[in-house]
Amino acid sequence: MEIAALQFLVAESEPVQRELLAGLLRSAGAQHIHFAPDGHAALRALHGAAPAIDIVVMDLGLAGMDGLELIRRLAEDRCRAGLIVVGAQSGDILFSVETMALAYGVDLLGAVAKPVSAPRLEALVANYTRPPETAAGAPVTPFTFAEVGKGLQAREFDPFFQPRIELETGQVKGLEMFARWRHPKLGVLGPAAFMPALEAAGRIDFLDWSMIEKSVAACRTLHDQGMPVSFSINVDPGTLSHPQFIAQIGACLERHRILPGYITFEITESSVLQTDPHFLERLLRLRMMGFGLAIDDYGTGRSNLQLLASIPFSELKIDRSFVDGASRKRAIGTVLKSCLGLARSLDRTSCAVGVETKQDWDFLQGLGCTYAQGYYIASPMPVDEFPKWLVEWRQFF
Repeated sequence: MEIAALQFLVAESEPVQRELLAGLLRSAGAQHIHFAPDGHAALRALHGAAPAIDIVVMDLGLAGMDGLELIRRLAEDRCRAGLIVVGAQSGDILFSVETMALAYGVDLLGAVAKPVSAPRLEALVANYTRPPETAAGAPVTPFTFAEVGKGLQAREFDPFFQPRIELETGQVKGLEMFARWRHPKLGVLGPAAFMPALEAAGRIDFLDWSMIEKSVAACRTLHDQGMPVSFSINVDPGTLSHPQFIAQIGACLERHRILPGYITFEITESSVLQTDPHFLERLLRLRMMGFGLAIDDYGTGRSNLQLLASIPFSELKIDRSFVDGASRKRAIGTVLKSCLGLARSLDRTSCAVGVETKQDWDFLQGLGCTYAQGYYIASPMPVDEFPKWLVEWRQFF
């Protein structure tokens, strides 16, 4: 977006510094600049500005309400403005402020030490992406468990697949399954439409088994077409813990003539943060049978590293919150590097989820990440669309 179209708020208590920051923004092309001499005034401006503020350039040493409190208040108010933090503090303090802001969920564009240079400020402004508008009055249909169950019985649920690419070679190394509901009236619906009802009823296993069966069948279809690609399937820990899971998954693979090595089960980080020996035995048994195990959404839980090292997983999937914008935001990039280093130290492969731009792709490639997936590569697709996509991808590479 052109900088001239953006609304800026400069929150700085010192008049000279306030005008200096405004001058740097004007020289970059900004035309709409608002001012706040303290934290309270900044918060009022963000609440009352029309049109809404896009980017806040904020000094940590604000009078009245300092920068740290303002960041917290912005998070509590779910402020959608991008935030640039400036301060006279040392680099390690500013880095910690970045980490704190990201933990609060603020759209942090970066932090910069004083004196602020024009190129550095312009680079942080360039990180901003205006959030998509929320459709006013868009109806949200609450589905009951009975309605979802009816859809499952009618076989209206299908797996869609997103390719996983090896960053070093550009080769397709797998497909991850995403459940979709082909609703007869509302079209294709994602998990937000049906997962709450299944979770409330404690019957995610209904969906899991439907998706497992259809995903393994899709794997057989591609193998028969000369594309022996591996599949990753998300599984709820409750499904995995069922006494008959091992026998049922074995029978499923036998029906479709698929070897265990072509199937990886993905379980969220939070679900493996337990020391239940029965659950660990189940994971070990699956690995010994040849299945892959991936820890999904890594970084969103509070992993005990000793416990994590004891789990027989084969792949670490880095959550999208540590991938999107990692090339531009130092705090996110640092966490991403740490996650990749952990995977390497445990001799596991790593997969970055949520790769949205070429910049993210290049950054991950430079860090030595094993695999990547995201909308920069492809959206989840029905299995019958994959062969055509694969031909186009191979031409691209």
